[in-house]
Amino acid sequence: MANRTIHTSRRSLIVTLTLFSCLVMLPATMRTAHGFDTSKDHWALLGGYGQSIPGWGETTQRVETIDLVGRYHHRMFDAIGSGWLTGHYATLVELPLHIVVSPEVSTMVGVNFLACYTFTSHDQWHPYLFGGGGPVYSFADIPGMGADWNGNYQFGLGLTHPLDYSRSLLVEIRYHHISNAGSKDPNDPLNSIKLLMGITF
Repeated sequence: MANRTIHTSRRSLIVTLTLFSCLVMLPATMRTAHGFDTSKDHWALLGGYGQSIPGWGETTQRVETIDLVGRYHHRMFDAIGSGWLTGHYATLVELPLHIVVSPEVSTMVGVNFLACYTFTSHDQWHPYLFGGGGPVYSFADIPGMGADWNGNYQFGLGLTHPLDYSRSLLVEIRYHHISNAGSKDPNDPLNSIKLLMGITF
């Protein structure tokens, strides 16, 4: 009964995050009828390292990854707030490639839909918060992961620093969760910390 309750709560969480992602993308879809403004959009490429932590939640395996993430950043609402809260709201669409280097060499791929708020009151340093999720397909044979298709949710914080008129440096840390929401057994989740650096263009 306890396992069923855990699985039900995970399914509810995945469904909630999926609906949240759809709601995040909905305003951008609605704007297309009046013209889709991409003048302040940009692409980014990030790379870094991730590691799951045994004992964090129900994680049992230490899985290390080299992460490559392509990102499209669509600014939706500008000049929000005042004072140090001044910033802009954006949606992010990411295509991550997780190269598993331990316990075996393999890969995981997916797509993420994220909401992001960037604080812009400072001229040179812009912190941002983000969160969301999406599907993940795993080619890796990781003990405890009972499904190839999984879901992920994540949240984190980052810092961007302009380099010139068209490029910025990105540094971020994120919490990253992967599981199959109880759709198959076993379902040992991967709760990881990921450190990424990148550049916009």
